[in-house]
Amino acid sequence: MALRQVRLLAARAAALPASLRQRPTRSPLSAPSRAQTQTAASASSWAILGSIPRVAAADGADVSLALTPPPRVSILTVSPRVFPEPVTPQHFPFILAADPSGLLLLQATLGRPWTREATLGPDGYFKSVTWHNSLPRYFVLDPAADSASAFQLPDPDDAIMHQALLGLIASPAGYMVAELRPLIGSDKATLLCFSSETGTWVSKPVHYPLPPRHLAPINVLSLHGRLWWVDLEWGVITSDPFADHPVLRFVPFPPDRVLGCREAWGVADIYRCVGVSAGKLRFVDTMYMGPIIGGTPDITVWTLPGPDATEWTLEHQVSFGDIWADDSYKATGLPVDIPALALIHPDDPDIVYFFLEEHIFAVDVRARKVVDCKVYHLVAPPRCKVASRFVRAWKLPQPLPSGMLDWSNDPILTERDKAPHGIYPLEGHSMLCRETFKVRAIPCCAGRPSM
Repeated sequence: MALRQVRLLAARAAALPASLRQRPTRSPLSAPSRAQTQTAASASSWAILGSIPRVAAADGADVSLALTPPPRVSILTVSPRVFPEPVTPQHFPFILAADPSGLLLLQATLGRPWTREATLGPDGYFKSVTWHNSLPRYFVLDPAADSASAFQLPDPDDAIMHQALLGLIASPAGYMVAELRPLIGSDKATLLCFSSETGTWVSKPVHYPLPPRHLAPINVLSLHGRLWWVDLEWGVITSDPFADHPVLRFVPFPPDRVLGCREAWGVADIYRCVGVSAGKLRFVDTMYMGPIIGGTPDITVWTLPGPDATEWTLEHQVSFGDIWADDSYKATGLPVDIPALALIHPDDPDIVYFFLEEHIFAVDVRARKVVDCKVYHLVAPPRCKVASRFVRAWKLPQPLPSGMLDWSNDPILTERDKAPHGIYPLEGHSMLCRETFKVRAIPCCAGRPSM
């Protein structure tokens, strides 16, 4: 277990007065809602989208969407054509990116028997050997279109290495899907790009500016005409995939927020997220950075001031203890416990959303108050495994196209709609700079690799 996770667990009640450690009686009403004071137009400018869709037939369409006002979670439905198998914790559809143009990038990973795949060099020797037990497919979805279409991207010559390094960015002429493919241990990388204009994949070599270290990718954002690859332990990498000769630029987190390689492996997105809010990149951190005894964890919000900025600016630093002590938190009836981070409001950088038990609640970190709290529903994962990667803050095109469904009440998922319990991990691997295996090619055979 990572050191800072241990500190989080140890700090949950360490510095709280006894009155705050007692669970309040749950109010029959939710906490006061800021959304109740907004106009209907502003309330419908964005949605919280569950990352894992339900799979069901939808009147012949490949995609349908039940929009619900935040903080409730909107659920996408994809047809069996997009995902023709039962959802499991290892193989499931997953929304990788939600673009303000209305387009979504989805991975549909199907299960397959274990198969060995050998890559050969031009001299006939093995270059690499990998084992696969899945078949990833990628779709660009347009739920707002009258046809609610799902376009399956053609397979590139080189398989996608890691779905969390795959991003989507729209342009007036169409869209581009791009994967960053670093060769760890060297100064080389590739942008593997699919353009809707050409309908083909193109590899663009780029200089890799980072020192040797495995990436821990979590998602890719589009902003300022660029893609931004997020590593929650280290920082963000940005580039313009439309450029003929792209240039990568790395912006590390503030020095005291940079973690060691794999220090928060598998848990970083419970306590951290990077999102776009009010047209700027924001880094939200709730990971406990102080001593084990004394104090309570903080919510910190950092801003990257502009597209070419090299340093983050601290906007807010608020103790969870201040939030727990406020009457607005007590009114929710939620326990005094460290919540899982969900996302930052795409229009208001003062508002941060969290998961706790069956609720998603919004905190105005400037006012130190809870401003909204509702029950949420996800297809997966179970509530004990929820984290920021399982929801997307989706800025909707304005006005909403006729194909977009009207806002509705919170969709109640039945047990049939929900996926089996599990952690639903992101999978993939980085390319390492290494010597080519000097082994003569032999026929590949199917079978599970020995452990």
